[in-house]
Amino acid sequence: MAEEAEKEITTFEDFKLNKQLLNAIEEAGYTKPTPIQLQAIPLVMAGQDILGIAQTGTGKTAAFLLPLLMKVKYAQGQHPRALIIAPTRELVMQIEEHITLLARYTDLRHTAIYGGLGPKTQIENIGKGIDILVATPKRLMELYLKGDLILKDLKTLILDEADKMMDMGFMPQIRQLLEVIPRKRQNLLFSATMPEKVVELSEEFLEFPTRVEVTPQATTVDKVSQVLYQVPNLRTKIELLEHLIQDAESLNRVIIFTRSKKNAESVSKFLEHREYGEVRAIHGNKGQNTRINSMEAFKGGDIRFLVATDVAARGIDVTMVSHVINFDVPFVYEDYVHRIGRTGRAEQEGAAITLANEAEMYHIRKIEKLIRMQIPQLPMPTTVEVFKTPFEEQQEIAKAIDHQKRQDNPDFKGAFHEKKGIPKGKPKKSKGDPKASFWQKTKKKGSKRK
Repeated sequence: MAEEAEKEITTFEDFKLNKQLLNAIEEAGYTKPTPIQLQAIPLVMAGQDILGIAQTGTGKTAAFLLPLLMKVKYAQGQHPRALIIAPTRELVMQIEEHITLLARYTDLRHTAIYGGLGPKTQIENIGKGIDILVATPKRLMELYLKGDLILKDLKTLILDEADKMMDMGFMPQIRQLLEVIPRKRQNLLFSATMPEKVVELSEEFLEFPTRVEVTPQATTVDKVSQVLYQVPNLRTKIELLEHLIQDAESLNRVIIFTRSKKNAESVSKFLEHREYGEVRAIHGNKGQNTRINSMEAFKGGDIRFLVATDVAARGIDVTMVSHVINFDVPFVYEDYVHRIGRTGRAEQEGAAITLANEAEMYHIRKIEKLIRMQIPQLPMPTTVEVFKTPFEEQQEIAKAIDHQKRQDNPDFKGAFHEKKGIPKGKPKKSKGDPKASFWQKTKKKGSKRK
């Protein structure tokens, strides 16, 4: 049936999606369905349970979101009717960003819950009424057991990256969840690999599932040269970025990728303030007309810098992009391939420059495995000032490294203790505080333009 669907369907219109979704798909830059979407979407819309073998980067998020949004349709009731579980905060946040993008012309209510911050705001968002909930397993069960979350209206359950979920020791929470949610529901399970634990979970979780399987396209563009700088902190990244863009002749049309909307705005404001050339930012909070106008101006050569998040940049097809700069390393590794593929198009040479702090180097090693090559690392230029890492940023990096060790080794007990060695009271913000705006922190000196 999956093969038959793949032969018959060639466009998103062929899935018989509603106009609201088709408009959002077009604006998001999706041009044609990927293999996993061709196989999975008709089956999910038909109400079948799915066992999907697919890595991130194959289009699997839209493969389960588009039919889910068709199924949930419009805001209704107080409690979630669809639940998506993912193993990490970063993945949960990215899935919710995809929902925001694809559900923008619907009235559907959605929110994300995860650890790493207090639950108060998350509880308030749930209390306002939601249709779709995206969650990490631990925070989900924490709020459920406290009575802040009611799951009796659940009709669809999606487990994403099940293999990573098992590696991180979340089987008890998943089993606990399966005991308390309605038995009559549609189930979707996606996993990059099928180890024994995932097979065991799929047998407990799915009813007569249809298996769909695709392999990721993880090849980098041959004509793109790649280099890497290890940079200790955000402030030094700003200094290095400013150093790199001095060469206006070489770096004449540059896409700068950030991991968050906040960083995209901050980087663009910094560049505007320094007057190194025309700059535009595109991300999920920008309206359709703003994004279209920015893209057209960039294509026309009127803009030197386009600062973008991964989701907003989907579908960018611009020739003559001289450089891609990864200001932040993507947590979704296939996004690295998508990013650097923006340069080196139409038989042109291209270059990709990545800036990574100590915690991000973990993700660089995973990316290198995916692209089957080591990214050449360059020493920090001697003319770039290296700043001391502020206290709060040190804490964030240490927590991230601790989390990475736990991901790779579920038995790791944790070397980082937040309370250890921290003086009482809130630490004072330094000028290098990552939460201060980029351009304010760099007012200390004049423009470096030559």
